[in-house]
Amino acid sequence: MKKAMMKRFALTEKGAADMIKAILAVTLSNIALMIPVGLLFTFTGSFLDGTAAGRWAYYLLFAAVCLVLIFVPNYWQYNATFFATYVESGKRRIALAEKLRKLPLSFFGKKDLADLTNTIMADAETLEHASSHQIPQFYGSLLSTSLICIGLFFYKWEMALAAIWPIPVAIFIVAASRKVQAHFIRRQSASKVRLNDAVQEFIEASRDLKSCNAEDAYLMELDDKIDDVEKKAIGAELGQAAFIVSAQLILKIGVGTVAVVGSAMLLQGRLNVMEFFSFLLVASRLYEPMSGNLINLGMLNLLTVPVERMNEITTHPAQTGTADFCPAGYDICFENVGFSYDREKTVLNDVSFTAKQGEVTALVGPSGGGKTTVSRLAARFWDVGKGRITVGGQDISQIDPETLLGVYSIVFQDVTLFNNSILENIRVGKKDAADEEVMAAARLANCDEFALKLPQGYATVIGENGSELSGGERQRISIARAFLKDAPIILLDEASASLDVENETVIQEALSRLIRNKTVIVIAHRMRTVSGADKIVVLSDGKVSEEGKPEELLARQDSAFRRMAELQTASADWSI
Repeated sequence: MKKAMMKRFALTEKGAADMIKAILAVTLSNIALMIPVGLLFTFTGSFLDGTAAGRWAYYLLFAAVCLVLIFVPNYWQYNATFFATYVESGKRRIALAEKLRKLPLSFFGKKDLADLTNTIMADAETLEHASSHQIPQFYGSLLSTSLICIGLFFYKWEMALAAIWPIPVAIFIVAASRKVQAHFIRRQSASKVRLNDAVQEFIEASRDLKSCNAEDAYLMELDDKIDDVEKKAIGAELGQAAFIVSAQLILKIGVGTVAVVGSAMLLQGRLNVMEFFSFLLVASRLYEPMSGNLINLGMLNLLTVPVERMNEITTHPAQTGTADFCPAGYDICFENVGFSYDREKTVLNDVSFTAKQGEVTALVGPSGGGKTTVSRLAARFWDVGKGRITVGGQDISQIDPETLLGVYSIVFQDVTLFNNSILENIRVGKKDAADEEVMAAARLANCDEFALKLPQGYATVIGENGSELSGGERQRISIARAFLKDAPIILLDEASASLDVENETVIQEALSRLIRNKTVIVIAHRMRTVSGADKIVVLSDGKVSEEGKPEELLARQDSAFRRMAELQTASADWSI
C-alpha cells in the first residue's frame, strides 16, 4: 500500500506512512460524527414514547462523551494531515532539487527551464494542498462511508440499497473523467509554461526589443499567450465541473429513492416510523459529505499531471560512480569517442586525442565543430555514446561526478554570477577560502582594476547575474574563481572572449603561472589566444581533422589551422 501511495502521489516512504495514518484519522473522525445521529435517534424514540423526561442527565452525559469522541480523532487528523504534510512537502522540494543536482545535463537539454521551475514550485504546492485538504479526506470518507454502508445492509438491506446506490455511480462518473481532466490540465500547464517563457524572454530582451522598435509586436504576442492561458483554464474548469456536477445530481436522487422505498415499506408494515426516520438521517449524513468528496476526487484527478512531472525527475537515471578516484596523473585521453545530443544528429564521431598534464591543449575549429561538447564531456557533464574518456588512466564514466569535478576548474563562455558581493562571488570557487586567498585570486584575474573603483570595493553587491558589471568584468570574476580553486585540470571555454587586448595579455600571463604541472584545455577562436599552446587539436564536423604543435601546423600548406590563421589575419586588416 505504501509503494502504491508513493507512486500515485510522489511521496517519500515516510510521507506515504504518514498519509496512511491521516486516512485512518479521517476515517475515525467521520465515524465519530455519526455518533450524534445515534444519540438523536435514541432521544427521538424516548421522546415519542414519553420516557425522555427522566433521562436528561443520561443524554447530557452522552452528548459530552460524543464531543470527546469527536475531538480526539479530529485532533489526530489535524496533526496527521497538516503538520505531516508540510514536513513532507519540504522534503519533496529538497529531494527534487537534490535529484536535479545529480542528473546529467542531457536531461536539462530536453527540458524547459520554466517547466522545471513550475514543477518544483507550482506542482509541489498543488500536491501539498491536495495532501492536506483532499487526499486523506477522500480516502478516509470513502472508507468510513463503506463501513457505515455495510452496517446498514445488516439492518435493512432494501433501505440500505436505496440509500447507497447513488454513491458508487457518482464516484464512477468522476473517476472515469480522469483521462479527460488530465488532457485539459496538460494543455493548461503547457500554456502556462509558454507564458512564463515569454514573460522572462521579454524582461531579458527588453533592451533589444526597444532598439528595434519591436515592443508593441512582442506585447501583442504576449497578450495572445495570456488569453490562451485564460482559455485553457476555463476549459479545464468546465471539464472538471461537467463531471462533478453530474455526479452531485445523482446523489440528490438518492434522497428521493430513500423516501420512495421507505414510504412503500412503511405502508406495507415492513418498516416503522423510527426506522424510516433513522434512514433519512443517515442518508442526509452520507450525501452531504460525499458531495464535497466528489470535488476532492475531481482534484485528485488533477494531480495526474503534476505527479507525472515530478516522477519524471525522481525516476530519471542519475549519474553515479565511485568516490574512489586516485588517478595516475591528470592526462585527459579521448579514445574513439562518439556522442550525440539526440539520435538524429551526431555531434562527435570517433574523436581521439590526449591532453597531457603540464601542457596547454587548444581546441580550435569552425563553430558547431564540437569544441564545447568535447570540454563538457571531459568534465562528465554528459556521458559519451561510445568510446571512453580517461583522467589519469581512470574511466570518468565510473567516477562520481562531484568527485570528478573536484579536480576541475572551469571557466565558461557564459558566466553565471549571484546577487552578492564580488568577494563572495569569487569565493564560490572555494567556499572555505580566507579573504586573503580570495583577494589573491582576484588580483591574478586583474579584478582590482574595476573592483576598487566601485563604492564598496570588493564588498559591492553586483546585482542579479552581475547586472552592474560589464561582460569583461563578469568574465574576470569567473576566471578568479578558477584561480581560487587551483584544481589540477583547467577548462577554459572562450575565457578571454569578452576581454580587450590589454586584459587578455594580463590574463594569459596569470594563466601561464597557474598552469604549471596542470592539464589545460582551451577553447578559443582568436589565434592570438592559442598561439602559445603546446598542442592544437582542430575539430571539424565532429572529427579531429588534425593535431600538432602550432608551428608545425602553420608550416603545412594544407593545414586547416593555417587557413584559419590566415583568414583571421586578413579580417584584422579590414576597415570601413
